[in-house]
Amino acid sequence: MSAPISTGSAPDPASAPRPAPGSVPLDFAGRTALVTGAAGGIGRACALRLAAAGALVRAVDRAAGGLAELAEAAHGLPGRVEPCLLDLTDLDAAEAVGAGADILVNNAGLQLVRPLEEFPPDVFHTVLTVMLEAPFRLIRGALPGMYERGWGRIVNISSVHGLRASPYKSAYVAAKHGLEGLSKTAALEGAPHGVTSNCVNPGYVRTPLVERQIADQAAAHGIPAERVLTEVLLKDSALKRLIEPDEVADAVLYLCGPRASFVTGTSLVLDGGWTAH
Repeated sequence: MSAPISTGSAPDPASAPRPAPGSVPLDFAGRTALVTGAAGGIGRACALRLAAAGALVRAVDRAAGGLAELAEAAHGLPGRVEPCLLDLTDLDAAEAVGAGADILVNNAGLQLVRPLEEFPPDVFHTVLTVMLEAPFRLIRGALPGMYERGWGRIVNISSVHGLRASPYKSAYVAAKHGLEGLSKTAALEGAPHGVTSNCVNPGYVRTPLVERQIADQAAAHGIPAERVLTEVLLKDSALKRLIEPDEVADAVLYLCGPRASFVTGTSLVLDGGWTAH
């Protein structure tokens, strides 16, 4: 006879109250959420949605101006935004700021488009530090408290490039592929403690990072910038448009909510049909 599975302090999901049909309550009052890269784009959208659901949002970014604008935008919401100015290359500080988070959204990222033989090694190192090692340290800092409380939600903003590769993006693709594996490992370890871990994998999102990529890709491929969107970025997408940050935030909120309590160790793909090929 096999031994019973230990659940630690986690509540029994089968006995937890279920939301009524047709309702999806998102009440994170009393929860602390941490969002990296929160000053703009996907991170800003996630921070505002979490604050609207009542969470105290620890908004991490190195852009002081963007954090101030975010805090102002959150004024009057049920929750509130607490700006946290931090460069995630400071890994000890990243781990420290993760402590106490009930919800962790690893979103911060950067991109450089260059052929492998021309890719600067220092930039490769920085990309993996911010996009893979910092999430590891943030998770490491957050998990003890999540385990103690018997509840936690880790959402890693990955990418289609966590599942597919593209030329000229060696650091970004390597980091996102690594993030997928880290997320799955956290899911397996966290399950007995009431902690889920998932990735959200958008295609190209309407963010400043993507706008900068258009110029880089134009140079890399030797084509005008106006052709990059249709002929390069969206070439393999069935839906020929950029996804909006709010659409990604919707997926993040779903994974943190009561309807997704059995969803863990997976990747929620928002790619307009790219990976259907």
